[in-house]
Amino acid sequence: MWGDIAIAFLLAFITSFVVTPYSIKLARRIGAVDIPKDERRINTRPMPRLGGIAVILGFVVSIIYLVTIMSIEGTFNLFGQEEYGIKLLGFLGGIIVLAITCIIDDSKGLEPFTKLAGQIIAAIIVVYSGIRIENLNLPFFNSIGLSYTVSIIITLGWIIGITNAINLIDGLDGLSTGIGIISCLSLLIIFSLNYSPLIAILLVTALAGALVGFLPFNFNPAKTFMGDTGSNFLGFSLAVISILGVAKTYTAIVIIAPLIVLALPIFDTIWAIIRRVISGKSIKAIVIPDRGHLHHRLMTKGYSQKQAVLILYAISATLGMFAVILLESGVWKALSFALMIGAVVAIGYKNLFRFKEEGDKMYKCMVCGYEYNPEETGIKFEDLPDDWVCPLCGAGKDQFIKE
Repeated sequence: MWGDIAIAFLLAFITSFVVTPYSIKLARRIGAVDIPKDERRINTRPMPRLGGIAVILGFVVSIIYLVTIMSIEGTFNLFGQEEYGIKLLGFLGGIIVLAITCIIDDSKGLEPFTKLAGQIIAAIIVVYSGIRIENLNLPFFNSIGLSYTVSIIITLGWIIGITNAINLIDGLDGLSTGIGIISCLSLLIIFSLNYSPLIAILLVTALAGALVGFLPFNFNPAKTFMGDTGSNFLGFSLAVISILGVAKTYTAIVIIAPLIVLALPIFDTIWAIIRRVISGKSIKAIVIPDRGHLHHRLMTKGYSQKQAVLILYAISATLGMFAVILLESGVWKALSFALMIGAVVAIGYKNLFRFKEEGDKMYKCMVCGYEYNPEETGIKFEDLPDDWVCPLCGAGKDQFIKE
């Protein structure tokens, strides 16, 4: 199994890493470029936003290769009792529908409800291939078997909800990519401890590999964005894989583990819905973008883009570790872990603000990487003349970002 896992990760990583530069060229050719035309956008210059294609290709190439080899070797049965062949085809069909919808959106633009229709169609394809939430296991309650209709409704809600949750949190360089990697690694550990189906383990590993291959191009300062194509695919895949990973378990803790792992984007999405409905006084206000997301709030507090991303990485990793400890060691040790983390955060609160203040003093050239430190010159960056240029490459002030 570990050899298959290593191949799944490496093949997805290599494919994604190699294809990403070509996705940048394609994005510019078809007009899939993010223009900073309003204050909600963080980027200060036009940015290609079709990197999701590289992530999708890395994932799909890895899985197709592994499933083919394992089927030839006889270690994986596509047409057995679980009918994984049909389920994988349904998953792939959903990915294709979602990718086509989002590529059009990234290049031409689509209305929110048109994108939602694409998500619904993709989710329906997956559900009717046999991938469904068939039982609900709640703490202190017996397992609840769901009727066929209720099962379909809950599964559709889960897939569409997580797809949009990851899409909404994709607001800073490397944010959704990094949170996706952390979520994949957490789910991989949970699946391994729970003896989940091998296909779920391989899928989550391939997804992690594709994201790691893309991250060097997406981390601040980013060379490309994954766009709606990538963020929708990431959320969609995490939702589907989490269902496959716990499909045959009847332990309440295992069922809620994916909820804990994905709690950060889920919370951000739920709060965004509540906030927009209250402020807009209408259900239609849900689709109106704003600057109220967690990453926006951190930057409003004075943190740089990179600092905000690292803070959210830490929160996501903490939630992932909490889920793993909950599964492996029980509720009390998980609560002990949560209390210790809470104590560390409380003790280090002042240092966190000092970290913010120190970080505000550095400005980095996006062209050559030169860092301007006001402490060394005694002049604030904002007070430099408008015609001031980078001493290394000659780039103007507009090519500098706050570190």
